[in-house]
Amino acid sequence: MRSLNKHRQTFVSIDLGTSNTLVYISDQGVVYNEPSIIAYRIKENSIVAIGKEAYKMIGKGNKNIRIIKPMVDGVITDIRATESQLRYIFKRLKVEKWLNNCIMLLACPSVVTELEKTALSKIAKNLGAQEVFVEEEVKMAALGGGVNIYAPTGNLIVDTGGGTTDIAVIASGDIVLSKSVKVAGNYLNDECQKFLRSQYGLEIGSKSAEAIKINIGSLAKYPDERRMKVYGRDVVSGLPREVEVTPEEVREVLKVPVSRIVDLTVQVLEDTPPELAGDIFRNGITICGGGALIKGIDKYFADTLQLPTKIGEQPLLAVINGTRKFESEIWEKLKELHEKRGDSLLLG
Repeated sequence: MRSLNKHRQTFVSIDLGTSNTLVYISDQGVVYNEPSIIAYRIKENSIVAIGKEAYKMIGKGNKNIRIIKPMVDGVITDIRATESQLRYIFKRLKVEKWLNNCIMLLACPSVVTELEKTALSKIAKNLGAQEVFVEEEVKMAALGGGVNIYAPTGNLIVDTGGGTTDIAVIASGDIVLSKSVKVAGNYLNDECQKFLRSQYGLEIGSKSAEAIKINIGSLAKYPDERRMKVYGRDVVSGLPREVEVTPEEVREVLKVPVSRIVDLTVQVLEDTPPELAGDIFRNGITICGGGALIKGIDKYFADTLQLPTKIGEQPLLAVINGTRKFESEIWEKLKELHEKRGDSLLLG
């Protein structure tokens, strides 16, 4: 019979985000937090770089290099690339030994299918995990964002990542209902690109669009607003050119897609049971994920929905911090699981 000893086994959690991949190892903390990007050398089909180094190569590669994003809009586009990415990460970190018989928790977008969850569990087992758990990112984000998800009261969470925005009502430790929309960080970048092309006839890359969103993107006026110089290619002449973009312009660009997120939030509220709706009226909305960093997004939600709105604790790290807090519950689940199987359980 197998035995389980939480003092000998390692707990590993992974946030498989569209924009970033994060890895947490018990007693070591967050050991990896880099973009979810892989650069392959086509001929050898070998990895050249991952994470930050691969991100630098976007738009600057050559015909021999292929850039892959394992997750696009919250959907796993390449299972093999995902496994290769994780293997490469653990090898680079020199923590492969910790994977042997570890307990692994994978945080995934709510749009991930059961088939994809099974595939991810298989990857985790291939990496050496003894037991694998898959939880929705929005639940982990709520926990990591400072929400007491175990209380018998309703909480509304808006988790805006890179590929999807998940909106969920959570009560008594689990999701009551949730909805998802593919309007998130990458979509906002695309809208900035479209605006520059239509308004100024300037073609810019995704990295430049993201810089615009981060530096001057907002949903409400803020102090010391300044224009930003943007460089790109003129769509008519094909020559390099620069333009200056104002915060007001970007604000109008971002309001349209963010209003779709607000509309979906309204739909979730309409489907929420009355008692929980009353709790949400008192507790308000918690926004997590990279989208929470857009200036004035909390005020925009509060003014539009007439509900108190706050930004979760460390919004970019909310999911991985949630998995860290969830570790104790994983051990309880394992205890129940092994008792059902009749395995010997050694806790100390």
